[in-house]
Amino acid sequence: QVQLVESGGGLVQAGDSLRLSCAPSGRTRTSYATAWFRQAPGKEREFVAAISWDGSKTYYGVSVKGRFTISKDGAKDTVYLQMNSLKPEDTAVYYCAADSIYRDPYYSMSEAYGYWGQGTQVTVSS
Repeated sequence: QVQLVESGGGLVQAGDSLRLSCAPSGRTRTSYATAWFRQAPGKEREFVAAISWDGSKTYYGVSVKGRFTISKDGAKDTVYLQMNSLKPEDTAVYYCAADSIYRDPYYSMSEAYGYWGQGTQVTVSS
């Protein structure tokens, strides 16, 4: 059983940056793809970014492309989401997810991920 722990959320102003981290606790498998999704109050869960198990492929949602960067530290088995130029509409709970995914288009599909973290709140004030 893989447990994921997110960290790095907080309250920032528009234009600021934040970096989220997602690390597994307990038993780990480094061959998992990892993704970030977010959900704002009253809205559906939205795909943010994903990275393949070896870090060779990255995918981004339309609303964050060019502002967010996903990366992986293989030695720490930790995935990061660097968020720059934050906007109030980025306010949401951000969830980390992982699973054995190796083919498009599954990287952006929440139902393809079996392991999820508890989420971390990101609030961007205007």
